[in-house]
Amino acid sequence: MTDALRNPQPTSGPAANQASIDPATLELDEAKARELEEKFDSEIRFRPLAPLAARLVGGLLIALSLFHYYTAGFGLLSEMVHRGIHLAFVLGLVFLVFPFTRRGYDRPAEGSLLRPLGIGWLDWLLAAGAVAAVLHVPLIPLDDLAFRVGNPTTTDVILGGTLILVLLEATRRSVGWPLPIIALIFMSYAIWGPSMPGLLQHPGATPAQLIDHLYLTTQGVYGIALGVVATYVFHFVLFGVFATRIGLGQLFLDCAAWVAGRFAGGPAKVAIFGSALFGMISGSSVANTVTVGSLTIPAMIRLGYKRHFAAAVESTASTGGQITPPIMGAAAFLMIEFLGLPYTTIILAAIVPAFMHFFGVLVQVHFEAKRNGLRGLRPDEMPDLKAAFRRDWPTVIPLVVLIGVLIAGYTPYLAAFWGITLCIAVGLLNPRKRMSVREVLDGLRDGAKYALAVGAAAATVGIIVGVVTLTGVGFKISYIVTSTAADMASWVGAVLPAWLADAKGLTLLFTLVMTGVVCILMGCGIPTTANYIIMATIAAPALGLLGVAPIVAHFFVFYYGVLADITPPVALAAYAAAGMAGADPFKTGNTAFRLGLGKALVPFVFVFSPSLLLVVPGFTWTDFIIAFVGCIIGITCLGAALTGWLLTRTQGWERLLLGLAAVLLVAPELYSSLIGLALIVPVLVRQVAATRAA
Repeated sequence: MTDALRNPQPTSGPAANQASIDPATLELDEAKARELEEKFDSEIRFRPLAPLAARLVGGLLIALSLFHYYTAGFGLLSEMVHRGIHLAFVLGLVFLVFPFTRRGYDRPAEGSLLRPLGIGWLDWLLAAGAVAAVLHVPLIPLDDLAFRVGNPTTTDVILGGTLILVLLEATRRSVGWPLPIIALIFMSYAIWGPSMPGLLQHPGATPAQLIDHLYLTTQGVYGIALGVVATYVFHFVLFGVFATRIGLGQLFLDCAAWVAGRFAGGPAKVAIFGSALFGMISGSSVANTVTVGSLTIPAMIRLGYKRHFAAAVESTASTGGQITPPIMGAAAFLMIEFLGLPYTTIILAAIVPAFMHFFGVLVQVHFEAKRNGLRGLRPDEMPDLKAAFRRDWPTVIPLVVLIGVLIAGYTPYLAAFWGITLCIAVGLLNPRKRMSVREVLDGLRDGAKYALAVGAAAATVGIIVGVVTLTGVGFKISYIVTSTAADMASWVGAVLPAWLADAKGLTLLFTLVMTGVVCILMGCGIPTTANYIIMATIAAPALGLLGVAPIVAHFFVFYYGVLADITPPVALAAYAAAGMAGADPFKTGNTAFRLGLGKALVPFVFVFSPSLLLVVPGFTWTDFIIAFVGCIIGITCLGAALTGWLLTRTQGWERLLLGLAAVLLVAPELYSSLIGLALIVPVLVRQVAATRAA
């Protein structure tokens, strides 16, 4: 990475269009990207460790990766044993690498009698207690465990209570306070059910009964969320780490620059296309942000974009990695278990939503570039695509094989096993960029880093899911939501003409609005995966009551949950990008959220027109094309309304009409869509006239 990229000189106005961008600045410095990721991603930033402690932690992380690599290729262990081993590693390591308070990140790692290997005795005890409590259940013979469910021993209750406490503390250290607080609220609800008002009232459970349900069954801590992270998620994250290290990420960036760089605001569009391609091998928003952003953010600043806007573009585009096939975020793998569908079905359903995510960001970036007169990359600033393919073509082999194994109908973790194996083979044999054995071990270590925070969060979400299954509160909340939506629909329906919207459509619309708002609010404090699990457990059933197909309901909450990484105050991707750009984090987060809203209409479209997901019953190409075109027009209108530019600068009344048109285009009735299109006509007339007069 050149000095010009490391220390970009910002320009603005006409001077920005004269700033030159060296093609070498689009060469990925992977070591720098890893350094930035560890700096800005709180979920993989470890406290300073003494040399011996660092070797111990590194060895345990490598052992965790090897365990998952072996089981992916040669068969998973029994459910409880596999999840128990994974969680034991995760919680034990969390207490060794995440300090009790933030001050622990600055404290020098010096060993002493009170701090063996630089880690306090309390942390060692918590780690040991967590491992003992976790492994107690897998060590119980299955026949005995079946009889103890509902009749736990004193030891079960003590160790179960211990696990819940250390799990909440581990989650607090690794992902923050909000998720443990939500879990505590749900547990309190389970215990004090008789005191709850109205419909929320239930018989309640004793602490022992609650611990029994959360600890000894697969409905709680050892539930689906932990199981998915311990299988699919870990394996695909590890594949993404190795695919990046062998050079596939660089090839994707070269392709993105060649496709999008020549157009107005070139580096920003390279950021979007590069993040889309990089998202194919990494489901981590922060990893995508720092890897692609280490190149595109400085280039955007040099071209004239404001620092906070450059950071917002990259972080918003990078969140799409969680919904971009074939390697998607943890939530996509959770859908496999929740819906009982093959992964290939989830991949097909995700294609159009992923496209719409990036299109929504692209529209706003394009209008912003036009409004500010920002140029694209000149031919001498573009990479040589033919040379890039001649240089890096072997790096594509693992991804092609992985997709082929998936399409052939094999399990996702077997596909990941062969993808990882071929990544290592290409890395060891590729003469252009040969990996050493040490670098392979570093990849195993770094891949396991991602498992710690998400593993603790998944187990904590298991507590929430366990309370829902124990109390039935999910269906009660669903009833409350749909009843409220029906009341709102009756009020609005009394004002609107019957031909514009019927009661059923309005009820569904208001239910969707409330669900989307709750998803966004939940995303203000908890990670995207936890957000999806909670909303899929509580909100998705409400949509099901209104006739929405399960896969459509889950994609709705999944799509909105992705906004969590760019929703202040917990906007990890946006804050990472802000740190790289030297921009104000909160301003970056707000701008990123605004850019993300450009595609906020998409989930409404595929609820009212499920054919957009490609795999729903009754799919027809006619329905798909109508929905697709309507979605494109709606996103464009909303993007123009938010940025203040269409063909030329928009006036206030035009922005109002465009915003209203965007909303009407997603409504379930033909008449509302026609009205939306009619509202666009005067705007286009004025815009064309103004363009010709200019």
